[in-house]
Amino acid sequence: MDPDAVDDLRSGASESPSDDTASEANAPSEPQAGVGAGRVPHGSSEDPHLLDFSANTNPLRPDGVRQVYDATLSVAESYPTADYDEFRAAAAEYVGCDAADVIPTAGGLAAIRLTIATTVQSGDEVLVPTPSFGEYAREVRLQGGTPRFVPHDEVLDADPAEFALVVVCTPNNPTGDASDPDRLWAFADRCRDAGTALLVDEAFIDFTDLLTLAGHDGVVVARSLTKIFGLPGLRAGFAVATGEYRDRLDTARLSWGLGTVAAAVGTHCLGQTAFVEATRERVASERARMRDRLSERFDVHPSDAPFLLLDCGSAEAVEDLLETVERADIAVRDARTFRGLDQHVRVAVRLPDENDRLLDALDV
Repeated sequence: MDPDAVDDLRSGASESPSDDTASEANAPSEPQAGVGAGRVPHGSSEDPHLLDFSANTNPLRPDGVRQVYDATLSVAESYPTADYDEFRAAAAEYVGCDAADVIPTAGGLAAIRLTIATTVQSGDEVLVPTPSFGEYAREVRLQGGTPRFVPHDEVLDADPAEFALVVVCTPNNPTGDASDPDRLWAFADRCRDAGTALLVDEAFIDFTDLLTLAGHDGVVVARSLTKIFGLPGLRAGFAVATGEYRDRLDTARLSWGLGTVAAAVGTHCLGQTAFVEATRERVASERARMRDRLSERFDVHPSDAPFLLLDCGSAEAVEDLLETVERADIAVRDARTFRGLDQHVRVAVRLPDENDRLLDALDV
């Protein structure tokens, strides 16, 4: 059987049910850049009247953000500095790596795109977790590569030598579970020995006390300031890489890819360790409380992230839930757009009173 057919049978529904499967089925035998790379659906509501549980961002921001923003806006009439020395130093201190190994980017997704663009060529195969962030497969296809989908909790069992790149998301989106640190570190060693690049998306690791892989040889780590600091519209993030991978990323990164204001606010936020620790404690406590309540009605996946994945039991139950929360002016994430999920929703962990509003709406 064709490998793509095996992937589809194992994984179920695609991330974009109306387009993804058809695009793969009709793709030419020789991979072409951009084939099947349609837009990926995401959470987040633009309706200001809705309480938004569909996006996994912190509802709070560190003190001083507005002051830094306002103070820096006056110098935004000039181009950003080329080297981003202050931002790089703050990021390096935050994750514990060398400042020279930090590559500033406009958000974590820009770090992911930069990594894939500099490691994947037309015809390459890339190991991609499923269900997981849909942008990985899209970016691979944009380079003419072929994503090979494997259940996210089986990626570390794979042979990395078969692939140009392996992607790991920890904690994984949308399931929320993190990779075992010892197994992930050992897998990173195997990737390095095989000459296979490893991209580790740590967008949600700030909500845990897990150690980062930033600085490990052969690994590119993508980090986002969007989630933990509650600033999705600012678009600030970075990659961390060493050696050849670091050189590739730094050569290929956009000039002025991180705006002056974003760099200044990001530098400020990266120093707010007390805010990060308080957020971790609040999210852990509220996540446990929400999981206990939601488990009365749903099968709730264990999570290390600021969100919970709910199995509603059927697609019809998902529709009922979406109608219920809409009547309560609440938005949740319809997770059926993730590959392999056909009866799930994802809900963020917000502030206690906001979480109570969601729990009451769901009658749990």
